[in-house]
Amino acid sequence: MANTAEEAKVNNQIIENLFNKCEASIKAFDNLIEKAKNLTKKKIVKDGSIDNALLEKEQFLCHGFSWLASYNFALREILNWAKNLEKNKKSFDLEKLILQSAFGEYLSQIIGGISMCQTEIIRAGDFGLTDEDINAFLIDEVKGLIKYGNTNDVRMQIAKHIVDNNYGNVGLEDETLEMIKDQFKKFSEDQVLPYAHEWHLKDELIPMEIIKQMADLGVFGLTIPEEFGGLGMKKIAMCVVTEELSRGYIGIGSIGTRAEIAAELIKLGGRDEQKKKWLPKIASGEILPTAVFSEPNTGSDLGSLKTRAVKEGNVYKITGNKTWITHGARTDIMTMMVRTNPNEKGYKGLSIILAEKPRGTDKEPFPAKGMSGSEIEVLGYRGMKEYEIAFDNFETKSENLLGSEEGKGFKQLMETFESARIQTAARAIGLAQSALEIGLQYSQEREQFGKKIFFFPRIASKLAWMTVETMIARQITYFSAKQKDLGKRCDIEAGMAKLLAARVAWSNADNAVQIHGGNGYALEYPISRILCDARVLNIFEGTAEIQAQVIAKGLLS
Repeated sequence: MANTAEEAKVNNQIIENLFNKCEASIKAFDNLIEKAKNLTKKKIVKDGSIDNALLEKEQFLCHGFSWLASYNFALREILNWAKNLEKNKKSFDLEKLILQSAFGEYLSQIIGGISMCQTEIIRAGDFGLTDEDINAFLIDEVKGLIKYGNTNDVRMQIAKHIVDNNYGNVGLEDETLEMIKDQFKKFSEDQVLPYAHEWHLKDELIPMEIIKQMADLGVFGLTIPEEFGGLGMKKIAMCVVTEELSRGYIGIGSIGTRAEIAAELIKLGGRDEQKKKWLPKIASGEILPTAVFSEPNTGSDLGSLKTRAVKEGNVYKITGNKTWITHGARTDIMTMMVRTNPNEKGYKGLSIILAEKPRGTDKEPFPAKGMSGSEIEVLGYRGMKEYEIAFDNFETKSENLLGSEEGKGFKQLMETFESARIQTAARAIGLAQSALEIGLQYSQEREQFGKKIFFFPRIASKLAWMTVETMIARQITYFSAKQKDLGKRCDIEAGMAKLLAARVAWSNADNAVQIHGGNGYALEYPISRILCDARVLNIFEGTAEIQAQVIAKGLLS
């Protein structure tokens, strides 16, 4: 990048007939996906269905297919985003450059290699695709986008556009959603951003007055039906709110997640009296919920949960150990996954109980009889704290069994996974956007060798690609939310959104630290917090590996 008006002029890099070329590339990609899918299925299908032993043996290939399919989904939705803006006469040079850069880079990676993580790269050839298959994919439109779509000049032009914090039209196309976005952006900038880093450094709980403000703004009742005291809004609104809250501090966005998970469980699986009792209290913020699922030796293997709940009269007595319980002390109700039938192994013996507890304090985090715990100190994702909790004949009313019968817990939880993963993807986008903005701001303030470091091409290039990939993640998350709002199944799309958005958040945070140089490694700079917070996104709500496994099974079965 240059720092004078004359030097800053960059020839228009937008490819002629861009939309048509992207459409043709998607068709070629669809054909490649189908061939890769058939080749992968040959390795894992036995007697007409997926063989789990073969699936495990071919895990790298199957997970690689999940990533390949996620790229296909991503390019399709970034194209739909750009086409909708063009149709409404809201697509300008920046939006076209974002589209072009996205296609240029992702099409290149299909051949050169998609990064599943820093040490695992999946390439088209890994699927057994022949030279003929790959050449059939490399039609003129694909080759043109690979060659010219994401050049250095293109990225420099994108950088020129974002210099004034213009990151492209997100394409909400809804006055209410845009108003909500502005409202929560202002809340984050006024009430969260100035204090978030101090909360992180001191490892403090988010102040109750902030939580009260969130409740007043309707965060906890956002998607709860109006008849139960909520706002009755859609999942797309939840995405917009979560993104803006997480842009301020992931802990703030994640407090909303606790309410979202609990409310979704009760709304979908609860009895009428449970909905009437709990949903209005969650919506108003009168009670704060926490999710109590994981156990020390189970991780993602929920079918191995051992915590017992024995019914005696009108109570359940719960005994066992739980771990990674977010916001476990300062909450009033636990959505607990327990084994109510010890003779039934696996998922069938599991139930969810809405267990009430007294709200803990710093001095006495777990004042309930039969309940004790200790804090797990963590790198990031602070503000709510993480706990290990032990239960020893902890009592809760039998009427708090979610639904009307035991053994439905896993099914009830599965019904919420789409929403949880969409919300996690939205948190990741907020974090990715925060890293982008902090990186840009620092690059415009820091001077080296006589000029702002923003004007060094390697810095500008990083920021340009961060802009592009954040928009990609945002659009697939919005699509998943809209599908959910239409009542359509979107577990695979939600999983892809979470998978890709988590990687984007980590990549953006890492790049922003690099832009800061040595200062990025200093605790006093907020980007050090963003990096720590971003790392957890590939772990919770299903690790990247588990996420890829779920996507693969869904697509290949």
